[in-house]
Amino acid sequence: MSDYLSYPLGSFGLTSGETLLDAALIYEIHGELNPERDNAVLLLTWYTGTHRAYRQVIGAGRALDPARYFIIVINMFGNGLSSSPSNSPHQRGPRFPRVSVEDNVRAQHQLITTHFGVGRLALVCGWSMGAMQAWYWAAAYPQQVGALLPICGSARCWPLNAVFLAGIKAVLQADPAFERGHYRTPPLAGLAAFGRVYAGWAYCAAFYREQRYRRLGFDTVEALLCDWERDHQAWDANDLLCMLDTWQRADAGLALPFVGSLAAALGAITANTIVMPCDTDLYFTLEEARQEFHYLKRAQWRPLRSPYGHCAGAPGRFHEETAFIEQAIRDLLMERAIAPGE
Repeated sequence: MSDYLSYPLGSFGLTSGETLLDAALIYEIHGELNPERDNAVLLLTWYTGTHRAYRQVIGAGRALDPARYFIIVINMFGNGLSSSPSNSPHQRGPRFPRVSVEDNVRAQHQLITTHFGVGRLALVCGWSMGAMQAWYWAAAYPQQVGALLPICGSARCWPLNAVFLAGIKAVLQADPAFERGHYRTPPLAGLAAFGRVYAGWAYCAAFYREQRYRRLGFDTVEALLCDWERDHQAWDANDLLCMLDTWQRADAGLALPFVGSLAAALGAITANTIVMPCDTDLYFTLEEARQEFHYLKRAQWRPLRSPYGHCAGAPGRFHEETAFIEQAIRDLLMERAIAPGE
């Protein structure tokens, strides 16, 4: 049996002007919607993440307790579960249209409002690309987001971030087996190189210098890199590139009616917000997170201080970091006052 639910979108118009045929969102729910319909929490997936990864932080006594909250976890387009190049019956592989963060959020909004009848979400939260979608939610639908927690993820793809993504994209596409996306067999060499390069950005200098990879069960750096190779070889190359393109073009400033002004979009957010970058994140940087934070009217600056780089925010991966994140979730769901400033 499938461990998820499917919401059909039919022919779904995209910001590119193209149409995603037989579109579908794959999602999972925990708990029940209360009679007031005010206990819904939305969790959004990240690059190479699925709904399954959130399960380790959902449970009795946790900040995300299904006895108290109706928790909806939605898979983003391109992740191999929701409509993706690898599973689209009519637009498979490189024929799959470009999808944006806005496209993801509009589809999610339809599921939340039309299918579940939820007018206002108690919390929208996500890590990494999940945070990028959460930012867009709060900017595009300010009256429908009560609280916002973006973890290690910015409201737009800043230039260094885009350069990092361009590099790993080039590595994958350089594999002759890739054949411009029309590969007959998986481009395993390109996928392995993609994963190996990515590993250097996902953590940080202290992680490698202090041999913290040993805490993850790897005796050497090479063992860690080989694991990243194998992990990415399990992914469809066109799916990876689809999500990567969505990431590179992310910008909450494109939400209507802001048409390109990130300052205006973030300034219009009314949600109680805790901004949570990581001080050692190499591509969603602390400095750029602070720039975004200063546009907000009701927000608290609460960065993760961690030697695990971008991966510090991964749900349930590191004990101290997870506890720090869960405290922020509790604070937001208990509607404790979030005052402007530090």
